[in-house]
Amino acid sequence: MAEDHGSSRHMSASQKELGDEDARVVRVGDAARTNERLDFAGNAVRTAKYSPLTFLPRNLFEQFHRLAYVYFLVIAVLNQLPQLAVFGRGASVMPLAFVLIVTAVKDAYEDWRRHRSDRAENGRLAAVLSPVVPGGAQFLPTKWKHVRVGDVVRVVSDESLPADMVLLATSEPTGVAYVQTLNLDGESNLKTRYAKQETLSTPPERLAGAVIRCERPNRNIYGFQANLELEGESRRIPLGPSNIVLRGCELKNTAWAIGVVVYAGRETKAMLNNAGTPKKRSRLETHMNRETLFLSAILVVLCSLVATLSGVWLRTHEEELELAQFFHKKDYLKRDENNDYENYNYYGIAAQIVFIFLMAVIVFQIMIPISLYISMELVRLGQAYFMIRDTRLFDESSNTRFQCRALNINEDLGQIKCIFSDKTGTLTQNKMEFRCASIDGVDYSDIARQRPPEGDRIWAPKVSVNTDQELVRLIRDGGDTEQGRQTREFFLALATCNTIVPMVTDGPDPKKKVIDYQGESPDEQALVSAAAAYGFVLVERTSGHIVIDVLGEKQRYDVLGLHEFDSDRKRMSVIIGCPDKSVKLFVKGADSSMFGVIDKTFNSDVIQATEKHLHSYSSLGLRTLVIGMRELSQEEFQEWQMAYEKASTALLGRGNLLRGVAADIERSLRLLGASGIEDKLQDGVPEAIEKLRQAGIKVWVLTGDKQETAISIGYSCKLLTRDMTQIVINSRSRDSCRKSLDDAIAMVNKYQSFSTDPQLRVPLALIIDGNSLVYIFDTDWEEKLFEIAIACDVVLCCRVAPLQKAGIVDLIKKRTSDMTLAIGDGANDVSMIQMADVGIGISGQEGRQAVMASDFAMGQFRFLVPLLLVHGHWNYQRMAYMILYNFYRNATFVFVLFWYVLYTGFTLTTAITEWSSVLYSVIYTAVPTIVVAILDKDLSRRTLLKYAQLYGPGQREENYNLRLFIFIMMDSVWQSAACFFIPYLAYRKSVIDSSSLGDLWTLSVVILVNIHLAMDVIRWNWITHAAIWGSIVATWICVMIIDSIPILPGFWAIYKVMGTGLFWALLLAVTVVGMIPHFAAKAFTEYFIPSDIQIAREMEKSQDTHDVTHPEVQMSSVSRA
Repeated sequence: MAEDHGSSRHMSASQKELGDEDARVVRVGDAARTNERLDFAGNAVRTAKYSPLTFLPRNLFEQFHRLAYVYFLVIAVLNQLPQLAVFGRGASVMPLAFVLIVTAVKDAYEDWRRHRSDRAENGRLAAVLSPVVPGGAQFLPTKWKHVRVGDVVRVVSDESLPADMVLLATSEPTGVAYVQTLNLDGESNLKTRYAKQETLSTPPERLAGAVIRCERPNRNIYGFQANLELEGESRRIPLGPSNIVLRGCELKNTAWAIGVVVYAGRETKAMLNNAGTPKKRSRLETHMNRETLFLSAILVVLCSLVATLSGVWLRTHEEELELAQFFHKKDYLKRDENNDYENYNYYGIAAQIVFIFLMAVIVFQIMIPISLYISMELVRLGQAYFMIRDTRLFDESSNTRFQCRALNINEDLGQIKCIFSDKTGTLTQNKMEFRCASIDGVDYSDIARQRPPEGDRIWAPKVSVNTDQELVRLIRDGGDTEQGRQTREFFLALATCNTIVPMVTDGPDPKKKVIDYQGESPDEQALVSAAAAYGFVLVERTSGHIVIDVLGEKQRYDVLGLHEFDSDRKRMSVIIGCPDKSVKLFVKGADSSMFGVIDKTFNSDVIQATEKHLHSYSSLGLRTLVIGMRELSQEEFQEWQMAYEKASTALLGRGNLLRGVAADIERSLRLLGASGIEDKLQDGVPEAIEKLRQAGIKVWVLTGDKQETAISIGYSCKLLTRDMTQIVINSRSRDSCRKSLDDAIAMVNKYQSFSTDPQLRVPLALIIDGNSLVYIFDTDWEEKLFEIAIACDVVLCCRVAPLQKAGIVDLIKKRTSDMTLAIGDGANDVSMIQMADVGIGISGQEGRQAVMASDFAMGQFRFLVPLLLVHGHWNYQRMAYMILYNFYRNATFVFVLFWYVLYTGFTLTTAITEWSSVLYSVIYTAVPTIVVAILDKDLSRRTLLKYAQLYGPGQREENYNLRLFIFIMMDSVWQSAACFFIPYLAYRKSVIDSSSLGDLWTLSVVILVNIHLAMDVIRWNWITHAAIWGSIVATWICVMIIDSIPILPGFWAIYKVMGTGLFWALLLAVTVVGMIPHFAAKAFTEYFIPSDIQIAREMEKSQDTHDVTHPEVQMSSVSRA
């Protein structure tokens, strides 16, 4: 039913006449008058972000949201000032320009593709009614971008709809049109939409003067509220969701349909829902900001030290500055008008200290690695490619690959501690199968009596259902008995109380027709298929009636009214005009809502028996529905009809009014029975949950099913085990909820005090229902719930609403640092998926709303195991190492520059050429770390899946933490000292020039950091070899090219120094001495305090790959973070 977009304050307004100021007024067939105030959007759509004029400023504005880019921009600007110019003006801009250009090219390409898609979309043709052509009104081809609100448009079968339109007529005499909403919400089942009878028989050109008043544009694709006024008539015709077809849908199985445009372009519901998913940042990237601040502090300390020492040096040598090369106050090469020597721009020692500080910032700028951001994007792209191409994540049943919809949180998959999962369609297949029924208090669940339908039948449902032979005999032969009549009413209710559309096709046997039941709910499809198997075959549906083949006789039933299912009532009802002129109300819904509207004074024994059967069905894991009915008198029906028309023509508050009308009629029902539908588990779900639990990941299940059903499924999928102690909170009042929480906390404390040994701890399971959550979230008891939930191994939430699912995820996110993952397949899971740190959508039976809102999408729940335990582990380990390595690599180079400054009077002259400084982190050392971060694997897939405990290091942040950051900074200080001082001491008393020494330092740093990387590579391949050794060769070539350019300083320096044996000996000495601490640390940890990863790696080396009987290895659970 339509969602209510108004509030309670609007309810009274909805009863009165609505003026033009309260609603959108659309004049049918008169687009000019409709759009005369230019209030409505045109139909041209634009998904592109930029235009040729706005691309440069807007793209730069977006890129400079990264503070690191602002930092490098300031550095480049400072270097343009004459007093601070350390590098050449072009060289100082190059690193930032390179990163900006690469990102801009990527953004430009993506936006060009969007522009191309927009042009193709806006250039499509639609048939628009033009009343001014010679010979009378005709439908003329018009580009979509020229369609306007008020235009009358004709669409033929298999065409897409150009805008949101109210149906006026269709090719079907009943006014029905079938649409497929695959492009809108991903659902492939056909939906029925109807043209009103008042417009169906009127030619479109004669509808001129008709006015539609509708609600303003909104995102609700399932709701629509409007009225239609025909010219010359005062009566308002209500329009609802069943009368509008939306842009992006396709017309199916209908020759043509005509509608009037009410929303166009960016105001269509499809475009309003095209907002994308929330922006998420990975945990590693957030932590990286902390280390960036530490690096900034180190940079400030280095610059302050250089500036302070420079001030001391200047003060000490103040008397000698007149003769010093950089500090004499007179320019002895120039004279002024009085023949005196001109003054230099010398500002004094204090100003010089400030200048030296800023110059030091420029020289040491790569302490903050600008190339890291572009490297992370490239690595994530490579990781996503391998995840998408992984055949073990390919779902053959739906022919869908893994989708990586958010590239910026790949590494978060390796740190998950808590999974929140939907049940239906996520743990189960969401392919419903009718298994049993309770009718008039009699249980028909004996599997031994069930057989395939027998006899020659004209109609055969596409999905076969086994039938209970006793029920079949009762329906055929017991029509005169009370039980037989109840049984027929039960199956008639299943066949009528639904929104299913029967699609009749020819079968293999020309004498038989196959019926494919299309509908939005798999439950309804199962119930209608069951009714057909028992002889109540729904064969036709129109806007006003349905045709049912009852035991071989076609009967027409008029649909006089329909109250669709909504989450407040948790039931749906239909009012049927029967062939015998009686009017009957059929209602079906959840037992929690149905038993409140059933007349319990009538046949209480049947009600008690049915409740017992429902509990039995739920214990078997079946989904249950209760069916009731009552016959309406003409007075009751007319009273309902008046109230319904009044509510359905209200433009504001219509939803609340219709719910009130439904509540008034859905009362004093006679219980017909209940149904049990099986939703089978997906393949591999129990094994997947067990493996996730072994990995230290808690699994919470959040479902709308009743408690017994959820518990049964919990046992089936091994979420619950027999040795678990269950804590059940199932309250019906605020006081009882508070008492249940207090009792649960006492129980948790008692069990925790009993067992201090984690191996002997009693596992706990919390089971809580939606009613209790309402009380908890409305009060300040969330902390109590958190205390209980965090102590339990399993949490099972039943009867929860979509927003409650998001609230539960938020409960954990706010109070812990645990990484959360939410997985679901339906629209009711979207809020939960978007709230979690990582959201995964299942491409299931409930459409693609969850997929479209997710960060990752896949076909089966069991794929979580390889996704998290394998790809998640690899992604986290690689990305963590790459970030730390980038910090170490740049810090090593900066410390080499720092040591040199200490020996040059703190003047910030550099022996290393400015171009080598610029190219160091962009060309010399960038490629190897990217390749290793994409391809390296610390452990094989087989090992990671066999020993789920190996997922623990990511949860404990063992690969990226402050301790490791301090270690790599210490290592960079040592290696920089080896790079600088070994050549310095060797050449201290020689006549070598600074450029030659600078080239030696450049090559030694590049060789050292690449050898450091090579020592940490686990799995080598030809690409890794080419990247690491090729990077060293490329550096050599670049240095030689730079020294071959006469206009640059250091011309021919590398060629001079390479000709000596000392040069090569020093490169070897630097490499050996620099790597000693790193090598010693690796050897010590691997042999004396190995981690789980190192133990597993040694096991992989030693074991025979064909030995499947290798003993299990006990993994450590001690945190090393």
